[in-house]
Amino acid sequence: MPKQNYIFTSESVSEGHPDKVSDRISDAIVDLCLAADPQARVALETLCTTNHITIAGEVRVPSSVTPEKMIEAARQAVKEIGYEQEGFDWKTAKVECLVHAQSADIAVGVDQAGNKDEGAGDQGIMFGFAVNETAELMPAPIHYSHAILQSLADARHAKDVDFLGPDAKSQLSLQYVDGKPVGATSVVVSTQHTENADQETIREFVRKHVLDVLPKGWMCPEQEFYVNPTGRFVIGGPDGDTGLTGRKIIVDTYGGAAPHGGGAFSGKDPTKVDRSAAYAARYLAKNVVGAGLADRCLIQLAYAIGVSKPLAVYVDTQGTGQVDEDKLSKVLQELMNLTPRGIREHLKLNRPIYARTSSYGHFGREPDGAGGFSWERLDLVEALENAFDV
Repeated sequence: MPKQNYIFTSESVSEGHPDKVSDRISDAIVDLCLAADPQARVALETLCTTNHITIAGEVRVPSSVTPEKMIEAARQAVKEIGYEQEGFDWKTAKVECLVHAQSADIAVGVDQAGNKDEGAGDQGIMFGFAVNETAELMPAPIHYSHAILQSLADARHAKDVDFLGPDAKSQLSLQYVDGKPVGATSVVVSTQHTENADQETIREFVRKHVLDVLPKGWMCPEQEFYVNPTGRFVIGGPDGDTGLTGRKIIVDTYGGAAPHGGGAFSGKDPTKVDRSAAYAARYLAKNVVGAGLADRCLIQLAYAIGVSKPLAVYVDTQGTGQVDEDKLSKVLQELMNLTPRGIREHLKLNRPIYARTSSYGHFGREPDGAGGFSWERLDLVEALENAFDV
């Protein structure tokens, strides 16, 4: 029996956090490559530090995708985040592009040829999770941690405030009673600010956004509300700390409320199952919970490099299921082809839709008209209900 009464904590970081700047640049280049060729292969890492950006990795792209275009995409990503500071400026930062051609040894194992279907780009395990704690079927602590920072970023971009910088972090501890979240026991927000900003002004501005985001009555006690607890946060972003692609994978997923397979998402084209299979697992888990077959659903997929079919499909409804889990696993595999190609075609992943995933989580987001967040659709609910006569 899972624990019913406890406090659980998740954190989020803003788009201006140095690791997220790196994720954004890597995904902006993924989009650049997929816009040029939907079958492009991309595996990129970005490092950001004081007024310096280094992009490295391997690609298979048309000749029109030049290093100069990748560098320009990096600058544009930094500009959109909002960095125009002495220690990190989209115009003046030095940008190195060390990207090279994809390994032929990887390509031969992955590419479709003759009777061989497209194989997985690497071995690995991927997890998807859904829970009925929020309308988005996400764990509440990570959902509201993201929402606080998104609200502050929206105000900054709209120029409703002139003293906030791009870098920020949030942390939310929620009290669970009988397995359901009922309120916050503590809220922590650290946000970059201008040199002369008054900390009390920042505190009250942040408080308004926290109150707007949290459900009514969920605010923590005043003594457990921490805003810039060190007292100062002027130097931020890559000028304050080095950023690397893929270093915030728990922030990207479920805030620690569910396992993570270990592979990062950003910087990878959708033939990489680290990314696409994690999206597929979330899609299936969300539809299971959306269909009312369980209150919670965890799905694990396992792959081998060069092999198309998953080695295993594990379903765990964590004691909340209304149907047999073995049958559920079989039904899900009938409803969706879980080969790398099948996932990409079902979710239409070969599109430039990834820069928008690089901050505030890859899951729990609204599907958009351009195809972004297609893995958040609930279009399998009816088929699941019919399969189990719900």
